[in-house]
Amino acid sequence: MSLSVGFPGAGAILINGKSPAIIDALSNAAAEEASTALGTDESGALRAGSGKQAETSEAAGSGGDNQSIVVKMLLKRMQELQELLKQQQEQLAAAQAADYPTPEAKQTVVMGLQGQISGTTGALAEVSGNLVRELAKESSSSGGLVNTTA
Repeated sequence: MSLSVGFPGAGAILINGKSPAIIDALSNAAAEEASTALGTDESGALRAGSGKQAETSEAAGSGGDNQSIVVKMLLKRMQELQELLKQQQEQLAAAQAADYPTPEAKQTVVMGLQGQISGTTGALAEVSGNLVRELAKESSSSGGLVNTTA
């Protein structure tokens, strides 16, 4: 008598009703969206935008206020993330109120939106931390000296 044990092909395995390829694609999309929402590049460094964006920020910054370009960009990014978070929360509310063919379908959609909100909230927290760090640098470098710029 012989007994053989084997595993089915990878296409036949389901994890929470999803194939491994779908889970991998969702994971990659979530990671990509997180770095986009955060405003970082592949190395994790804060993106300063394109040369044209930097020039635009610099031209707008010469209007007489004392904030650095980095602080202005962080503030702008924070506003963008807050808007994105508001939109995602509205989508979540709509998804929770909508009818779905199965409870699992509703759970999948709601959990996906909650994951997006979590990523955006994390990006917002990191941008806030970077903003605090930059403002601390500016305040320590000014040292309470009299501002002589006109």
